[in-house]
Amino acid sequence: MEHSLLSHVDLSQRLKRKEYEQILVERQEQFLALRLQLGGQIGGKIGPPLLILFEGWDAAGKGGCIRRLTAPLDPRHFSVHQYQAPTDREKRHHFLWRFWPAVPGRGGMCIFDRTWYGRVLVERVEGFASVPDWRRAYEEIRHWESLLVSDGTILIKFFLHISSKEQKRRFESRAEDPLRQWKLTDEDWRNRKRRKDYEEAIVEMVEKTDTVMAPWTIVAAEQKRFARIKVLETVIQSVEAALG
Repeated sequence: MEHSLLSHVDLSQRLKRKEYEQILVERQEQFLALRLQLGGQIGGKIGPPLLILFEGWDAAGKGGCIRRLTAPLDPRHFSVHQYQAPTDREKRHHFLWRFWPAVPGRGGMCIFDRTWYGRVLVERVEGFASVPDWRRAYEEIRHWESLLVSDGTILIKFFLHISSKEQKRRFESRAEDPLRQWKLTDEDWRNRKRRKDYEEAIVEMVEKTDTVMAPWTIVAAEQKRFARIKVLETVIQSVEAALG
């Protein structure tokens, strides 16, 4: 049984295709204008950095959300960084070290597909980090994010939530599609068997790192259309609030 924090997410939320397509075009146009304003292409004044973090269950639709978010943008105006297991060189440094070079500067925009939260998720669950290390990481992450936001960064954190049943359906769909089989690994199936452990880690992660300066947005991603619009609208609201 899922922890109450996740079980309270309304996964029944849906959008009809026609409604989705209309809203998608409108929101993408809104975001394009905001992105150009942040970059100084509109108004002539460079705005604050925009950093968007994506975490979520395997097959929750992070890639699809990122594609819809960036579809209207000039590819020169943003970057996407995907983070997996740290390399041997990266392991010689503090776990946050490898993320710093990609943090955007004034007027920049970056999206992180997987993030420093790997320390308290996969590294915790799979035993890649010691208990003292991952427990200490909560405070380190709070300080790190506080530093970024205090310096002006618009920091948006998403966790995409889907049910175990829907995840299994998406895994099986990928397994049957020759053009999407590469997305599915033995590790993905293995992680499914430890869903309860990951749920506990997710809940503690949110409880300990959901702050006023850097709140979490848990996205009901059972239906991909709903999740994509939710992400777009949340980003738009956050940027508008930052620009005043």
